[in-house]
Amino acid sequence: MATTTNISEYDRKTEVKAFDDSKAGVKGLVDAGLTKVPLMFIHPPDNTESDTAVSEFRAPLIDLAGVHDNRRPKIINQVREACENLGFFMAVNHGIPASVLEEMIDGIRRFHEQDAQMKKEFYSREFTKKVSFLSNFNLFRSPPATWRDSLCWAVAPNPPNPTEFPAVCRDIATEYSKGVKRVGYTLLELMSEALGLDANHLKDMECGEKYFHGGHYYPPCPEPELTLGVERHSDSCFLTLLLQDQVSGFQAFHHNHWIDVVPHPGALLIIVGLSLQVVVITNDRFKGLEHRVLVNRVRSRVSVTSGFSPTFFASSKLYSPIKELVSEENPPKYEEATMADHVAYLRGQRV
Repeated sequence: MATTTNISEYDRKTEVKAFDDSKAGVKGLVDAGLTKVPLMFIHPPDNTESDTAVSEFRAPLIDLAGVHDNRRPKIINQVREACENLGFFMAVNHGIPASVLEEMIDGIRRFHEQDAQMKKEFYSREFTKKVSFLSNFNLFRSPPATWRDSLCWAVAPNPPNPTEFPAVCRDIATEYSKGVKRVGYTLLELMSEALGLDANHLKDMECGEKYFHGGHYYPPCPEPELTLGVERHSDSCFLTLLLQDQVSGFQAFHHNHWIDVVPHPGALLIIVGLSLQVVVITNDRFKGLEHRVLVNRVRSRVSVTSGFSPTFFASSKLYSPIKELVSEENPPKYEEATMADHVAYLRGQRV
């Protein structure tokens, strides 16, 4: 593959096709002994630069123990503050056992580190498939590529048949999904109440009815300063639950600084998405978080994203700000439109 040492020979279209045809992902390049980052993965310096202020920040840690009793008002206030000021927080004592979290990470690692031939049977860019393995969702549309491989599957409303799922992580994926649904519903209740609405408001709007998982693997990178695991973006979901191993890399963009969000044992990182910003917010009271993922030279990194999202699934349903949150003094910022159109508009504003 083309590297910085042979730029004159570079043909991106050919390189991308060869990479995709290999069905081995980024890990396949690393396993082949790659010592330079191929040009198709190299990002402009402005995309990869960092700053020194990030180490001084600590992400808010919200303890969900007692969420259904007398601690609930305090938790609601903490959720409100985090969503209004940051767009994310870490949640502990969320109800998913530590053993399940650890096994989920191990299961995703097992899938990505197994023999390449075993993974190839799942490799696909057809998003109609309920389970697929691929590298870079928009590989052919959005250069440069990122240093990440993914196993993706939809859970609701139509989950895959267990036989469609990789055997190395089949059982734990099913168990983890059940826990994510419970936590997701609790979070939607808390966010509803944080906005002064009935606890069931967002659930009644079906904000938790469609969700999917992504099991991501970031191999060690020979030149991590040249590329990214995930480029700067905001999720299109209502909210994302992110499970991470203990390898750092996730960064949030806040007050014009990239903030290191260091993993916390047993915690889920909760991220506000653009869909939540559109549906429940006027005057940008909650904001979809901009974030990215860095890679490193030494260790692989594993994460599992769980997105409660109307945009991952084709839908003609129209959304507009909740009427209880608008008034003459606080008029709606968004007209009625599909969620895909809302998200495209917001992303266009941020370019």
